[in-house]
Amino acid sequence: MIKSKLIIVVLMAFSLMAMKSDKRAFQIFSTKGKVVAYKDVLKAISKADIVFFGELHNNAISHWMEYELAKDLIAKKGDKVVLGAEMYEADGQLLINEYLSDLVKYKYFKGQARLWPNDPTDYKPLLVLAHDNKIPFIATNVPRRYASAVNKGGFEILEKFSDEAKRYFAPTPITYDENVACYKSMQEMMGKHGANIAKAQGLKDATMAYFIMKNWKKGKTFLHFNGSYHSDNHEGIVWHLKQSNPKLKIVTITTVEQADIYNIDEDVQKQADFILVVDENVTKTY
Repeated sequence: MIKSKLIIVVLMAFSLMAMKSDKRAFQIFSTKGKVVAYKDVLKAISKADIVFFGELHNNAISHWMEYELAKDLIAKKGDKVVLGAEMYEADGQLLINEYLSDLVKYKYFKGQARLWPNDPTDYKPLLVLAHDNKIPFIATNVPRRYASAVNKGGFEILEKFSDEAKRYFAPTPITYDENVACYKSMQEMMGKHGANIAKAQGLKDATMAYFIMKNWKKGKTFLHFNGSYHSDNHEGIVWHLKQSNPKLKIVTITTVEQADIYNIDEDVQKQADFILVVDENVTKTY
């Protein structure tokens, strides 16, 4: 019996050594700190109502994994999938719809939609995926001019905008709690020089939650792409969604960069349901 146990330990040790000798670019962990397979992540998100993929904006593995999960989720659930992203602002939804419907070419869409500089390489593939599979793609973020206005004048300034403008951000009054950790830490970091910076972040999160709920139906999975800060620790957008519908089944993914991709600290593993740990030496997209 002792000899059998010794053999098992030795085999496990060799297996671990072999794994570490591979030149791997990433590893996926569960919130319990256990390594999980890609298929397990796909299985989990396919059962969710809302999925948040928290990316690092210039991380190549993040963007590759976003595409792969979206592609495989669509293959699994077909038209029961909705895609959406922070990177597109709500007043650009018409442009997205026109592009997806083949009414305008990407070059015209690109010229008018206030796209991020890395859109052609990192986000356009997701739009094309939606186009080819006839899947809705939702521009969820608040137009940046309104976030800037709140940064200067607080939530009160939103009441001064026209009814037309109010179509592009969450209904007022904006649900907000300054004691939510992500907002509290942001405000403490900025101090008195950024009195409303956390409120502007709150407007973004509330608006993304609003447009996600507006375009989600029971039985569908909404896969949303955003910077990890907007969904880490089940705060940000997730917190706002829970205020409106606490029964939603939400799965979160976050991305972190580390020198060691085979181990994960307890505080990191608690950030999301799944943690994509990427080698910090992986080439950046910009």
